[in-house]
Amino acid sequence: MASLTGVNRSLVIFAALVIVLAGVKAASVIVIPFVLAAFIAIICNPLLSFFGRYKIPKGLAIMLVMLMVVGIGVSLAGLVGQSLTDFSQQLPQYKAQLKEQFILLVDMAAKYNILINKEQIIAMFDPGKIIDVATGMLTGLGGVMANLFLIILTVVFMLFEGPMLSHKIHMALDDPDRKMQQIDRFLESINSYLAIKTVVSLGTGVLAGILLWLLDVDYFVLWAVMAFMFNYIPNIGSIIAAVPAVLLALITQGPFVASMVGLGYLTINTVMGNIVEPKYMGKGLGLSTLVVFLSLIFWGWLMGTVGMLLSVPLTMIVKIALETSEEGRWLATLLGNGEELEEQPE
Repeated sequence: MASLTGVNRSLVIFAALVIVLAGVKAASVIVIPFVLAAFIAIICNPLLSFFGRYKIPKGLAIMLVMLMVVGIGVSLAGLVGQSLTDFSQQLPQYKAQLKEQFILLVDMAAKYNILINKEQIIAMFDPGKIIDVATGMLTGLGGVMANLFLIILTVVFMLFEGPMLSHKIHMALDDPDRKMQQIDRFLESINSYLAIKTVVSLGTGVLAGILLWLLDVDYFVLWAVMAFMFNYIPNIGSIIAAVPAVLLALITQGPFVASMVGLGYLTINTVMGNIVEPKYMGKGLGLSTLVVFLSLIFWGWLMGTVGMLLSVPLTMIVKIALETSEEGRWLATLLGNGEELEEQPE
């Protein structure tokens, strides 16, 4: 009977989870700007603390931070929007040129007795589709940013409420002594992760932009912004950001420059992702590589491009929430990278 009760409870929890996810999917128009605003507020919080050290009034500090965010956002939106429009107009021509390059490569392989069916390989692997994926993700993010006024207003209210958030959570969970270490760790981990990831992503974007400018690749500002944004996407983000720039260099300037672009991106992402980021982030947030990749797919399906950009923080929210309950701790362990098991004494 006890076992049956446990099964029924699990089924109820699963059914409730499905209903909640369906609700999030249906209300994505409202949920996505709110989630994006929450994480922008977290990123802006260190700046607010910086102004606070100099005794700047909170209202003025928030105004200065928001002016900086809006100024940078509007400037980038103008540059990227124009570049994206021009690139979209040239896209059919670029696709045709890319297809020609691909056919030349197949013909070259045929000279070395590597026989490939042109029509079949193009049907299976169309290089132009890769460019469509990258530009489509940028366009999708631009669509979300169309609600800029709502997002900014939400960020302002969140920044005002920020200092009271930890206290409210503790009190809501009946923890007057503030001993809920999981909540404190969650707030610190997410804040630290987003701050470090933003700085690393900014460095990646700037270096990629300088590289493409030096190699005279068209729309280098667009690809630099893409490198910055897609660096938030774990595992495959940097690859998606590099492909359009490499293919465009191949079309317009030939294989040598394209190989230089590819090598440059590889160097930048290796240094920033494997040396700089781990140095400041330490062990990270304790998620396994498989979970990071699967979370990318799941949150991308649920909330589009914004979900992909924020897949790691959102998964961490779920993991730490599971760690706070006895029933969900086993699932939190499965989501982890095994460091907890290594720390346990034999």
